Amino acid sequence: MKPLKVAILDLYNNAPNEGMRCIVQQVRHTQADSPIALAFDVFDVRAKNEIPDLSYDIYLSSGGPGSPFPSEEPWEEPFFALLDGILTWNRTHERKKYLFAICHSFQLLTRHLGIGVLSKRKSTSLGIFPIPKTEAGQEDPFLSTLPNPFYVLDSRDYQVTQPASERIAELGVQILALEKERPHVPLEQALMAIRFTEEVFGTQFHPEADGEGMLRYMQTEEKRQSVIENYGEEKYYQMVELLQDPNAIELTESAILPTFLRTSIQSLLEQQAPAEFSVNS
Repeated sequence: MKPLKVAILDLYNNAPNEGMRCIVQQVRHTQADSPIALAFDVFDVRAKNEIPDLSYDIYLSSGGPGSPFPSEEPWEEPFFALLDGILTWNRTHERKKYLFAICHSFQLLTRHLGIGVLSKRKSTSLGIFPIPKTEAGQEDPFLSTLPNPFYVLDSRDYQVTQPASERIAELGVQILALEKERPHVPLEQALMAIRFTEEVFGTQFHPEADGEGMLRYMQTEEKRQSVIENYGEEKYYQMVELLQDPNAIELTESAILPTFLRTSIQSLLEQQAPAEFSVNS
């Protein structure tokens, strides 16, 4: 049996980050437990205009800095062509392709499909926050094992609000989680997790973030000073405390992306054509 192929799309544009380390780490953990060989390649989308083709089975598209609004950058057109290609493929083939879009990629996909209104936040959202699940989110297999609300690492300057009801109904999209309510602030709740289709999932937050690794990163002098200077000591020490809480983002890290990878692999195995199975597989 041929190995399954995973494409990791790096949208960080060479900006220092922990996201790619965490995503690759999750894939390597899945490789160790997978019932079938799993190979992966990393594509530097924004810095090198590297876009995978449709020969991959699973696509993981990262977060990243900068604006998710339309630009003239050369990677955008082929990136959106890939997204359209995955969606079209899944409408016309029995063997599906699976996509997980994180943060910046989530904003791009939501904008591309017209799911809601993309806008710049009044201020940066940075921290570990509880977010509530919708009724659909409580039943969704990727979120169902998590408490309600559950904790996430949020780091963004942009948001998607004002869900487009008619478009959502047309596409069969399910909104699974929302930004926490802020009764003292007259602002709409941002969309935080969406099941775009049975095979395509996305989160505004960072489900790949690991408590231990992120704690080491936050305790580096450069990052500590940066957070304190921009957000204050209280915010910094609150994040450090929550990074050490096994019921905060560690729980989220262990649930969402591993479940996506595991169920995608299982579905692909079930979709294998009979001719691909043999006594030598």
